[in-house]
Amino acid sequence: MKTPLFTALVNHAKGNPYSFHVPGHHNGDVFFDEGKTLFNSILSIDMTELAGLDDLHDPSGVIQEAQDLTSRLYGSKESFFLVNGSTVGNLAMILSVCQPGDLLLVQRNCHKSVFHAIELAGARPVFLTPETDETMAVPTHVLQQTVKDAISKYPSAKGIMLTYPNYYGHAADLKPIITEAHQHHIPVLVDEAHGAHFVLGRPFPQTALRAGADAVVQSAHKTLPAMTMGSYLHVNSRRIDRDRLAYYLTVLQSSSPSYPLMASLDLARAYAEEIVKTNRLAKIEKEIAGMKELFLKIAGVDISEPADPFIQKDPLKLCLRSKQGHTGYELKEIFEANGVHPELADERQVLFVLPLEGKRPLPPDVISRIGKQITSRSAGDTRQAPIEQPSEKVTTLPYGKSVLSAFKTESVPFNKAAGRISAEQIVPYPPGIPLIMDGERIKQESISQLSRLVDLNTHIQGSSRLKQKQLTVYIEEEKS
Repeated sequence: MKTPLFTALVNHAKGNPYSFHVPGHHNGDVFFDEGKTLFNSILSIDMTELAGLDDLHDPSGVIQEAQDLTSRLYGSKESFFLVNGSTVGNLAMILSVCQPGDLLLVQRNCHKSVFHAIELAGARPVFLTPETDETMAVPTHVLQQTVKDAISKYPSAKGIMLTYPNYYGHAADLKPIITEAHQHHIPVLVDEAHGAHFVLGRPFPQTALRAGADAVVQSAHKTLPAMTMGSYLHVNSRRIDRDRLAYYLTVLQSSSPSYPLMASLDLARAYAEEIVKTNRLAKIEKEIAGMKELFLKIAGVDISEPADPFIQKDPLKLCLRSKQGHTGYELKEIFEANGVHPELADERQVLFVLPLEGKRPLPPDVISRIGKQITSRSAGDTRQAPIEQPSEKVTTLPYGKSVLSAFKTESVPFNKAAGRISAEQIVPYPPGIPLIMDGERIKQESISQLSRLVDLNTHIQGSSRLKQKQLTVYIEEEKS
């Protein structure tokens, strides 16, 4: 497989060049001794925009060639390398379609970066409430009817922003929604952070690009062998202003992008392409099934699957639930105490992201030890959030940012926050999806869930007052 950027960096390093340029380690010549052994090989390709190594912000050589190969594999009109993660892709996509005051239809269970992008663009969000899976109690996908109703109410929307798949690997057919949006000349933007490997084909879900999405961002580092923060952004139609998108990528991304990171994106694409061309997918599918069988040998757990028959599950995502009633957080603690680190936990289950062609299966003694600890440990807090399908599928914020900026704020106890307007964003992390958004009227069920999460010592991004069970809220005019 061709790896133009990686190959150019390796060839440059082989020349043993003299470095009188940035970065300051000068090809590893200047480095703290304690880290040299571990860092030396990567420092040799940690370059800057030298002759022959191209420029991410104005590519015409090896970076452009690497991006073109990525575009060819994924079937996009053009693909961009991202060195600031899918976050910067979400920011650029939304800024490219929205001006201040514009309406954007947005799936409510999107990543926090989507809502940051809306704030930066000065856009007005119209929230599309996703369905909640009855078995797993997690938000999944938006129905076509919800999108249809939203477009009917807000026909001037400049775009629709979707998440596909959700963090748990649940994917529903995007084609009906994309067709509906395109009939009204509305571009569809997709955060496919957890689906960079879908390009491999079945048994993985269909890619958003294949379904017809106009712009798609993917975290190559989540499921392909790329370095953390390495992502792809694909443009797939003229509904997206390509030059405006490229401009915002230049504005938002570092002017000194990491060459090792970009090289890993080149290699990750080559890795995926090689799987396709060598027909290794059947073997990989068998290996993934074998790894799941090992997890099922752990006493006291079951695999947790979505109840919705219309959802296709990503085979790389594995959710385990305790038979004894432990929370996902308790299971996570047990696994971590035995050197096994899952992706995340929630109130009901723990989520694992399985590797493509992983070489380190769980050994029998670890499986046995984890099982014994699960079956012998008493479950703690067994309260669980009730599963409710929200009645309102299309909602907006009660006030615009300009109005909120004139309001004062105060901190109130959780038990007095329901019905107030939140002045902060409350984000359990991971998955990074806001439980409560800044400017949103707080619901009692959100407060109940937040209170449980605080009691369970869940990591939550928000103000320092959360641990005291207090929220910052706006003082509305009629209450001042």
